[in-house]
Amino acid sequence: MRGELPIKLYNGWVDGCARKCISPHFNARPDNEVSLLVIHNISLPAGCYGGPYIDQLFQGCLDIEADRDFVELKGLEVSAHFLIRRNGEIVQYVSCEQRAWHAGISEYHGRQACNDFTIGIEVEGTDFQDYTGIQYQELTRLTLALFATYPMLNTDTIVGHSDIAPGRKTDPGECFDWVRYKTGLSKM
Repeated sequence: MRGELPIKLYNGWVDGCARKCISPHFNARPDNEVSLLVIHNISLPAGCYGGPYIDQLFQGCLDIEADRDFVELKGLEVSAHFLIRRNGEIVQYVSCEQRAWHAGISEYHGRQACNDFTIGIEVEGTDFQDYTGIQYQELTRLTLALFATYPMLNTDTIVGHSDIAPGRKTDPGECFDWVRYKTGLSKM
């Protein structure tokens, strides 16, 4: 049940508390390293929540006829390891042992190609709308499971997409409450 038991990972996949929606957009990590957690936001269409389009985008089958803004996404091959929906549902697209394609052109502390060593978590939302309490709760639970599985991860190795792709990306945006998130991690 959501929010009650700790999340555990097995071979890069979370236990039964996440819905699997496997993406074909991944490949092997070059060094099997997981040392950074990247927080993103996403909504499709922009500002609309709960529809099938994020799953479709990450699975490579987005119906570009469904919304005029989707035309620019035609042929895009992108994925994340996780999505946390507005209602707290966790969806996993790629095993954490594999490289998801979420960071794009990116750099962290002089290292380029951040997909090589990161786990990407999308939080359903926009830069300008508050996230829900259950999203923070589930993000905290998931993060703690990732900390327990990947010893290089800790509160100092969590960044926003905007931190690794400044000028190109703004997510998770000004409405993401970093203090709430990181305080929640220290309380659990």
